[in-house]
Amino acid sequence: MTHWFHRNPLKATALVSFNYYGVAAGPPASKICNDLRSSRAHLLELFTDLSCNPEMMKNAADSYFSLLQGFINSLDESTQESKLRYIQNFKWTDTLQGQVPSAQQDAVFELISMAFNVALWYTKYASRLAGKENITEDEAKEVHRSLKIAAGIFKHLKESHIPKLITPAEKGRDLEARLIEAYIIQCQAEAQEVTIARAIELKHAPGLIAALACETASFYQKADHTLSSLEPAYSAKWRKYLHLKMCFYTAYAYCYHGQTLLASDKCGEAIRSLQEAEKFYAKAEALCKEYGETKGPGPTVKPSGHLFFRKLGNLVKNTLEKCQRENGFIPNPNQRKK
Repeated sequence: MTHWFHRNPLKATALVSFNYYGVAAGPPASKICNDLRSSRAHLLELFTDLSCNPEMMKNAADSYFSLLQGFINSLDESTQESKLRYIQNFKWTDTLQGQVPSAQQDAVFELISMAFNVALWYTKYASRLAGKENITEDEAKEVHRSLKIAAGIFKHLKESHIPKLITPAEKGRDLEARLIEAYIIQCQAEAQEVTIARAIELKHAPGLIAALACETASFYQKADHTLSSLEPAYSAKWRKYLHLKMCFYTAYAYCYHGQTLLASDKCGEAIRSLQEAEKFYAKAEALCKEYGETKGPGPTVKPSGHLFFRKLGNLVKNTLEKCQRENGFIPNPNQRKK
């Protein structure tokens, strides 16, 4: 399993000192502020540390978020909200509109933004691992697990924390419903890619693989539709990726459906299915070129040269040729000997 996933850049943030002279009175309060500052700095460092693993990320995130809770939830039971919630201003950029930061004087905004970056880190970790040529079964499971964790974080933020913001998310920003929903669906689709790769390795029935591929294509189509009303200037590249993957897995579905038909001696239908696979593969190939030429957030790569892409092209070609050969061997009952 050698996969390629599009990744938007991480969010950037301004330095936060957590110095509250006159408010944080006494050594215990000063220690909490120092711990907040150091744990935040450590977590930010791990986002770009290639040696960081999920256990390290989880420990660092838990350490910071457990301290930040004191700025969000009241320690007594008289109110649900901490009096410190609005004491500090936080600035964060966006994954798509990275040059212009958003700022809110709200600890909930900080929790959401930092957790968003944690989820992005899990997607990037999964992408690095999935891109290896000789990935082990345990590593494949780790890729799947990381994408599920990322999807879970995005979903939890959308349902439990973003609605608590006093200042609503701006349109086209990371915390806006369309974007966070697209991230959730993309994680689900990519996790299913791992399932498909595993099913192929274990030589599961072509019908099962075709069904999984069809569902995965639907995920990508849904994510693309979710972003359709965004400004093309910063969403075009991401949408090219989603459309590309939709065409790619539609071709996969037709290819394996054709194998199922061939096994049932339905060669004519199998050929038509493989011809559809060829069409969608050609569309995906054209989109690969467009993706590489489109400006916007994300890496500049050539997906068509990637192993995962070339393998499907060969599979479609070889399966179609096999169908055509088998079709030539089937006698025509309408033909009679003279």
